[in-house]
Amino acid sequence: MKRSILSLVLIIISNLTFSQSKPNILWMVAEDISLDLSMYGDTIANTPNLDELALEGMIYDNAFAPVGVCAPSRSAIITGMYPTSIGTMHMRTGLDVGGWGKRMYNPNPSQKRIDVNDNAIPEYSAVIPSEVKCFTEYLRAAGYFCTNNSKTDYQFAAPITSWDENGNQAHWRNRKNEQPFFSVFNFNVTHESRLWMNVDKELTVSPDDVTVPPYLQDTQKVRNDIARHYSNIELMDDQIAKIIDQLKEDGLYDNTIIFFYSDHGGPLPREKRAIYDSGLKVPLIIKDLDGKTKGRMDDLISFVDFAPTLLSLAGIKPPNYIDGKPFMGSFKKELNEYVFGSSDRFDEFSDRSRAIRTKDFLYVKNYYPNKIKYKDVGYRKQIPMMVEFLESKENGELNEEQETWFTTKTEEELYNVKEDPYQMHNLISDPNFKKQLNELQKMYDKYQKKHEDFGEVPELEMVQKMWPDLKQPITALPRVKQTGNSIRISCETKGASIAYIISDSLMENYDYNSDWQLYSEPFNATSGKYLYLVSERIGYKASDIVIHKL
Repeated sequence: MKRSILSLVLIIISNLTFSQSKPNILWMVAEDISLDLSMYGDTIANTPNLDELALEGMIYDNAFAPVGVCAPSRSAIITGMYPTSIGTMHMRTGLDVGGWGKRMYNPNPSQKRIDVNDNAIPEYSAVIPSEVKCFTEYLRAAGYFCTNNSKTDYQFAAPITSWDENGNQAHWRNRKNEQPFFSVFNFNVTHESRLWMNVDKELTVSPDDVTVPPYLQDTQKVRNDIARHYSNIELMDDQIAKIIDQLKEDGLYDNTIIFFYSDHGGPLPREKRAIYDSGLKVPLIIKDLDGKTKGRMDDLISFVDFAPTLLSLAGIKPPNYIDGKPFMGSFKKELNEYVFGSSDRFDEFSDRSRAIRTKDFLYVKNYYPNKIKYKDVGYRKQIPMMVEFLESKENGELNEEQETWFTTKTEEELYNVKEDPYQMHNLISDPNFKKQLNELQKMYDKYQKKHEDFGEVPELEMVQKMWPDLKQPITALPRVKQTGNSIRISCETKGASIAYIISDSLMENYDYNSDWQLYSEPFNATSGKYLYLVSERIGYKASDIVIHKL
């Protein structure tokens, strides 16, 4: 009896130690939301579930996406790298939006993608530097069960090695008993497209109650679209409740670290795709284990900091190549002095701007000041207010602040973000801010010297280097070296990752939704079984599947 009790105590201690060293982590990711929530002082939308999460967690007041649109920003999240550092800054490269990605690409250049030299660009999957991995591979190698439900949109096809499950059914509930998990749930109900796709749904927020920013006209149509956005936020809050309820049903809520954030700023004109706070500043709430860390934090956080922070929380030292800094966990580093932002191609229109954002100022460097700020992106013109806005422009009905969106740029811009939260008043020629301008220019020059910027060459030239002759490179076949029962696998392609399945018999059906395991170190396998192998480097076409009889 005493031995049984002792064994039970040892098991409990072992499980506690395991859970503390490898905490469960959940991400709940909204789309296209600025600080449109009550914890940021905006009480228009009723979000009781996010309000409760905020009370139990840390609210970050200075979190930023690196680009004001989803795909480049999501590439930063999954790699820990600024998009300009890895060639993923153009929106969008192909159609790898969800699941395992589109593995066939249209090689014909399209007028829907035009670089700064007016060259048409084909679909492509970005070939990023060989050392850069999806950070989830490090988690999987450490024993985590990693799931994504379900958007990827990384500017490259999601490698088969990046997730245990990736799709609409992906869930932590499919893991092994006691296996730590990292699970992502994406909520698209607040996406820009829902401003017109949800037009027939009931508004739960009155258009009379919304605030119209100065860069938009105060018309009934504008108010209706803003009310639709807040109504969509309320729909999202209901969806978030379901995920939190599942955590609580499973007894996992207290020992799961929860992140809530948006993939970039709001969906309205001059928000999404903007290099200002309206496009880059996002909500971020983090509930720690047992809610032990609460309050507010004004530290500058960038999406490139997410990957190293997740690794740090899991007790994994982030690789040195990562641009970001861990702001939580065992390997927490000093605070950011600034965050970096960029703006390049958005669908049919290319440009190049870079930004340095401190707590007090925003500095923007424009490489094509002759181009106007407004990009006539066809997708955006489906927003009901956008048609009215452009008609008002043609009729000369916009005021001075609204008209600035349609003017050419200065080579540099400077904004006092505390005094000018919408960044409407450019201080670049104001002698009273000469000191601040010089400091930010030095920060920018220092950043540019330290980081490669793939935007320095036209996109077509970049793609031709990634895909010689505009043909997607192919990952070499994986190689197996078997010594007795010991299996060692390699691939000649630099930077390739390898996935495998061990089966008792020849499998009739296998695909990218099969139970592929990440190869991270040699392992032992029983003879007589069948080993299925595939190798893949990010941006390359995956190798054929190899079958090896053990």
